[in-house]
Parts: sequence; structure tokens; C-alpha cells
Amino acid sequence: MLDLSKYKIILASNSPRRKELLSGLDIAYEIKTLPDIDESYPDNLHGEDIAIYIAKEKANAYKACMKDNTLLITADTIVLLDGKVYGKPLDEEDAKQMLHDLSGKTHSVVTGVCVATKDKQKAFGVSSEVRFARLEEDEIEYYVTKYKPLDKAGAYGVQEWIGYIAVEYISGSYFNIMGLPIQRLYQELKKF
Repeated sequence: MLDLSKYKIILASNSPRRKELLSGLDIAYEIKTLPDIDESYPDNLHGEDIAIYIAKEKANAYKACMKDNTLLITADTIVLLDGKVYGKPLDEEDAKQMLHDLSGKTHSVVTGVCVATKDKQKAFGVSSEVRFARLEEDEIEYYVTKYKPLDKAGAYGVQEWIGYIAVEYISGSYFNIMGLPIQRLYQELKKF
């Protein structure tokens, strides 16, 4: 069983999906977010390394406000297709283009997570494969207009309508695709 009673746990995310998933571990935590954390990364990084780098950078941004008993959890999710990185869409047109690109193809969803205290940091990445059915123009239009997926990497939430109609196959963690590989996080917190 996980005993983190000596820590004040902070989830550094506004994502409702990450809040829901962390709540599923039955641990007490608070949400704390800082404005304008840079999510850029060096050009020489690829795949999982990008998500891990951004998760670590998010953790580093909190260093100054962490107390001795603070345990911080940061995460970043990206979608990868044919070597191209898909983060959060800029606007609805960008979201539609992302879904066009993913339509009928298999892509990777990678989440980088960083668990940190004032003196220690452990970062890891988890990758899952998702195969999308071919999407019709009106399906993409409907989803983007109704669900406004502008806060989601790859412009979709697997737990929403689009996941019901488009996801043909998943290999790996479903919760990772939602934005937090909670089973792996649990294991890492036990080791921490």
C-alpha cells in the first residue's frame, strides 16, 4: 500500500483528466499551477524524450516555491505520427487538421511524468499506440465544434465521443492516452 503521509502532494496540472486519474489512487493532493510555463524543447529531442523534458521543465519551474515536505507531480502528453509531434491545437482549424492527419492511421501517445521533491527528481515516459478508423469530414467537424478539444494533445480525448467512434485498437495504457499513466505513476511513487 502507498503511504505518502509525510508529503504534501501537489499536482501541477489544470487537466480535469489528470485530476480524475490521480483521485483514483485515493491519496490527498492539491492542485497548483503556475502561469506561462514554457513548453518548448530542443530540436534534437525526439519521441518520449520530448514529453519527459517538458515534464521536468515544468517541475523545475516550481523549485522556488517547494517546501521540504512537498512532493510535486508534473506531466506532459504529446501525440506522435510519422515523426511529427502533435501538441495542443492552436485553434479549431488546427484541431480539425490534426484529426484529419490521425484519421485511418496508428499514432503514439506519449506522456512524460516527473515526480519531484526539493532534492530529488524522477522522470519517466510511457507510450501507448492508438489506431484510428477513417473519420468523415462531418464527424471531425462535429467533434471539434461540440467538444472543443483545444486543451488536448492531438486534439482529442479518448474518453470522449471521438474515442467511442474512432478508436479501433489500443496497445498500452488507456490511462496514459487520457493523460496520466496512473499505474506506472503508482509504482514510481511506491519506489520514491
